[in-house]
Amino acid sequence: MRRNQHHFVKKWMFFMLAFIIIIGIIWGVYTYRSQPSIPPTATFITSHMVNENGTLASRLLPAPSTNPDIVAGKEALSESLGLWMQYALMTDDQKSFEHSYTLLNQYFLNPEKHYIYWKLEPNGQSKVNTNALGDDLRIVGALLQASTQWQQQSYTTTAKQIVDTLLASDQQHGYLVDYHDFEHGYSADVLSLTYIDVPALGQMKQTNMISAEEYNKYTDLLRNTPNDGVFYPRTYSVATGKYNYDDTINLIDQLILALHRSELGQPSIELTAFMKKEFEQHHQLAGRYKRANQTADVAYESPAVYGLAILLALKEKDQAWAEQLYAQMLTMRGWDQAYPGGYVFDGDTHIFDNLFPLLAETLLQKGSETK
Repeated sequence: MRRNQHHFVKKWMFFMLAFIIIIGIIWGVYTYRSQPSIPPTATFITSHMVNENGTLASRLLPAPSTNPDIVAGKEALSESLGLWMQYALMTDDQKSFEHSYTLLNQYFLNPEKHYIYWKLEPNGQSKVNTNALGDDLRIVGALLQASTQWQQQSYTTTAKQIVDTLLASDQQHGYLVDYHDFEHGYSADVLSLTYIDVPALGQMKQTNMISAEEYNKYTDLLRNTPNDGVFYPRTYSVATGKYNYDDTINLIDQLILALHRSELGQPSIELTAFMKKEFEQHHQLAGRYKRANQTADVAYESPAVYGLAILLALKEKDQAWAEQLYAQMLTMRGWDQAYPGGYVFDGDTHIFDNLFPLLAETLLQKGSETK
């Protein structure tokens, strides 16, 4: 009898142990699947494109700066900070966003005049006295969205400081312009149309940082932007009221402008048709085109071009075109096996050639998950 009881106890213990192991396996699988996977491009950026102080390096390889107006080597850009903030918002990663917010206050934001340095030395020091309006508005928009998304009032407070500085110092003829030199006291006389960040301006209007009239002034510029049959002008002269075209067309600029217009319900039919025709004929999109004859001015492809084109396709609900672009973009990733997940060519890369593809891939996958 005691032998039977002992055998029963052993069987019961074996059963309980197996049960616990099975539950553990199920819980482990559930936990693993519930964890958001980190895209390989994000891993590449955090592993290889971050300076010691936490700022994002503009390039993979170090190089000395030979022109203060041109970014070089490990210098950090306010553009990169804003795009990384947008990625944190897209992935609902408040910890990452808070880190970027700390970097903004510690390195990028002038503590007295509250303007954003458009670039920094790798050690976080600034040798420039100017801002870049498009980067400023991207950061302001990210701060205001984050304030709503995570109920953090300090983000709005910082955004208002930046906007107040822009309105006080960075206007000519009633318009915000590309930059202001805060040391010498002069401003640009043009407004790059790519800088008219409609979502950011909309949030500024909602939080009463600008009036409805001011918001409409900028959105009307976008709505009324002409094209030459395919391409848009790049700048607006605030003194003459004229739109100005470049002879050489940067497709990145065209796509950013088209994205802002799409926020107003203005599709870029001619530009999209041109890109589809180019892709069908040449199986790629070039980084630059000659405006005169609409032929490629360079042989290279740009991952940033594909990333922005995907974002535009998704905004205009052209899923098939977005997926076609995505497939081509992925052929450019991981060419250098030393940097998996990165868009690295000849041992180097620019940060925006990784950030724009990362945003596009994340948004494309989020759309697939909700179907």
